[in-house]
Amino acid sequence: MQKVSSTSTIWRTIASNARNLFLFNDPSVHSFSTFSIGVTSRKLHQPEIPCDFLKWGSLGFCRTSRFATGFNPLKQKPLDSIVDVERLKDHYVEDIASIWDDYHIGRGHIGASMKAKLYHLLEHRAKECRYFVIPLWRGSGYTTMFVQVQTPHMLFTGLEDYKARGTQASPYFTVSFYTEFAESKDLVLIRGDIVFTSKLTDSEAKWLMETAQSFYLNDVRYKLVERFNKETRDFEFKDVLQALDMPIL
Repeated sequence: MQKVSSTSTIWRTIASNARNLFLFNDPSVHSFSTFSIGVTSRKLHQPEIPCDFLKWGSLGFCRTSRFATGFNPLKQKPLDSIVDVERLKDHYVEDIASIWDDYHIGRGHIGASMKAKLYHLLEHRAKECRYFVIPLWRGSGYTTMFVQVQTPHMLFTGLEDYKARGTQASPYFTVSFYTEFAESKDLVLIRGDIVFTSKLTDSEAKWLMETAQSFYLNDVRYKLVERFNKETRDFEFKDVLQALDMPIL
């Protein structure tokens, strides 16, 4: 479990290196390049440790680690391969959201939905601020998760994995947003896929997804995201802990 560093050096390193991310213009194919990242942990009694950032691989949204090795495109699973889109078109918004949520119960995935206007706000803010860090509370401490938002995707992995595995590290959890009903129903469907069940439980993944969205959609919380991406020298991780009502260890 990690403790809060007394300086913001670690966050400056993460944020500044994240900005070097190479982005493709093709909306159907998103790949992520390698960059350095530093992590500090009082428990390990080490100063900041640079290590190569992972190369995100292809996401077929199946629970395997085959995309952990190498540089492959990130492809979203088509919505019509999950549900019958044509049949859903005739349903009310509430029914579509309910069907979507029920479909994912017990399948090892997470189903959710949001208003289209909220998704567009998330999309707009993510263009300016793609990265953030979220503490995941476990027992008597927390593990810090690193978040990348490149709509229609949101990716989560652990900072410790960056340090330990470098380019071989993989996302623990992926989130995809489906906008097929955005215009006609004012509805965006959300699907979360836990890549490694040994890293995250379903409840933890759901909490991370909801919490990450709250930092981008809540005006007060979003100021911390802006600070992390744009004013990193002023960013303090303890402010994130306070926003989440977590103790500062």
